[in-house]
Amino acid sequence: MRTFDFSPLYRSTVGFDQLQSLLDSVTRDASPTYPPYNIERLGEAEYRITMAVAGFSENDLSIEVKQNVLTISGKRSEPENTNYLYQGIAGRSFERRFQLADHVEVKGAQLENGLLHVDLVRRIPEELKPRQIAIKSSVSNARTIEGNLAAAE
Repeated sequence: MRTFDFSPLYRSTVGFDQLQSLLDSVTRDASPTYPPYNIERLGEAEYRITMAVAGFSENDLSIEVKQNVLTISGKRSEPENTNYLYQGIAGRSFERRFQLADHVEVKGAQLENGLLHVDLVRRIPEELKPRQIAIKSSVSNARTIEGNLAAAE
């Protein structure tokens, strides 16, 4: 597979650190496949990440959001006396990162039947929402000024 060198772009940009790290993360060769997950759209501004974490308890899982990156990690502690004849259920440690769009917040998380559900919502501040601007006609203002001048004479 081809790899791309973005270092010439880094020399000529200022303030685009997040874009650079996003490009680096997209072009990495090995992307983890464990644990499997789904991303659902529940509504206009609501999303859910569902991750299969069979065998993990609430105490084994950690969810953190920092600078628009959601990190879900799990570290399961195995009992010392366990002697498996066959171990088909994966219980290894993991760390998954999701790049969140601007104004996406984690609403909550719940663990149910071996599935971790992380609910997300997009809340755009009022000052960033599109708004209509009224257009005033300059013709009506000119008539008012002319009328005031005529009245003053």
